[in-house]
Amino acid sequence: MSATTPRVLFVYFTYTKQNPRVVEAMADALRERGCEVQQAPIEFTDKRYAERFSRFPLRHPWLDVLGMVVPQTRRATGEIRIPEVARQGDYDLICFGSPTWLFTTAMPVRSYLKSDEAGRVLAGKHFAAFVTCRRYWSINLREVKKLGTRQGGEWLDGIRFNYAGGQLRSFMALISYLGNGEQRERYHGVKIPPTNLKPDYLEQARAFATGLADRLIADVESESPTSVGAQNDQPTDTTKVSAHE
Repeated sequence: MSATTPRVLFVYFTYTKQNPRVVEAMADALRERGCEVQQAPIEFTDKRYAERFSRFPLRHPWLDVLGMVVPQTRRATGEIRIPEVARQGDYDLICFGSPTWLFTTAMPVRSYLKSDEAGRVLAGKHFAAFVTCRRYWSINLREVKKLGTRQGGEWLDGIRFNYAGGQLRSFMALISYLGNGEQRERYHGVKIPPTNLKPDYLEQARAFATGLADRLIADVESESPTSVGAQNDQPTDTTKVSAHE
């Protein structure tokens, strides 16, 4: 780890442009604490699926979403384009941003986590994750933690950003947004809540990132490679989550 400037890498995938909002909020907080930040948005290039995600909104939202059920259930991987900064590099922390696709980690993020490039970046390094989703954030985080650990990374912490609404109405709101590209109050006559990030995401993201930065700085000051991991056993507030939950 650098004695003066901790280096942080964000690796994420986005379709509805929610994850970049979280990344920017976290990156600002990390820079304020003296960290150097790099961003690596993953591009989904697999010819089997890329065409449907090449436009927004989706042309056939129900079919396009349900068409991912089988590959997501199988925990399949696909072809992706990895930015150069995420192919190699000496980072003190790697933070993954993954939407939840049909109960678990989005295929592009999973594909990176299983890649040789991820192995080079993660080996012996701390990593964290954030999830943007309606539900099932814990399944998503568990998969990110498991795959990152298999690549030699050391898990730090995770946080989720849930969309508003119950199980059925939040799904209707998301489908409406994916099909129309805008927030609407009703879907086929049924009143629906707003979808995407809630207004309080900014405060939560900054607080989470500041906590990560404090752990990195404490690790530098103590010159102990295990000090960050030891702090991870301490209780966290309600905005932070464990991948075991």
